[in-house]
Amino acid sequence: MLFLVAVFLGLGTWQVQRLFWKLDLIERVEARVHADPAPSPGPAEWAGITAEKDEYRRVTASGTFLHDREVLVQAVTVLGSGFWVVTPLQRADGTTILVNRGFVPEDRRDPASRADGEVAGTVEVGGLLRITEPDGAFLRTNVPHNDRWYSRDVAAIAAAKGLTNVAPYFIDADSAPNPSGLPVGGLTVVQFRNSHLVYAITWYFLAAMSAGAAYAVLRRRIG
Repeated sequence: MLFLVAVFLGLGTWQVQRLFWKLDLIERVEARVHADPAPSPGPAEWAGITAEKDEYRRVTASGTFLHDREVLVQAVTVLGSGFWVVTPLQRADGTTILVNRGFVPEDRRDPASRADGEVAGTVEVGGLLRITEPDGAFLRTNVPHNDRWYSRDVAAIAAAKGLTNVAPYFIDADSAPNPSGLPVGGLTVVQFRNSHLVYAITWYFLAAMSAGAAYAVLRRRIG
């Protein structure tokens, strides 16, 4: 029982540490989301990009959309189920950034049904920097050869579409309206689950119960 007390106290303390880490993360992300936009990182900065210090930075980029190489990634949003339209943005320096232009419902997956939204020429994109989502979603694996996507896996999409010099991140476009209203941008959900306090209380409660049980057993043996 004393061993269990030690284990539960350790787990409770670990959850307290996780709680403060999560609160710090939320504070940093909130600061990035509401900061003024900055130019998206170029090749010289790609190697140093991490989720901890870069994800959800507000960035801008300019270039030309390669609509013929867009992919549709299955999505569930506040607007219902459908797809993210992920389109390569080719920049003047020869590099490419994948841009999640926004959401389209299932009945508008065909680009011909939203042709007005396939903007041509040089465009300016603003949004949030996001880190690649490798492999797929929970219980669903991307199938590149069938053009079936469940996550925004930058490397896999780039390889499937024959893209080179691709940034290791993508941009979730903001809510600036597209012609015809599709795709719908600005649907990024910035929310972090934070149950560490509840877990900490649970572990400490179990530690207290174990200590009480150990005391009861000890008293019985002494008596």
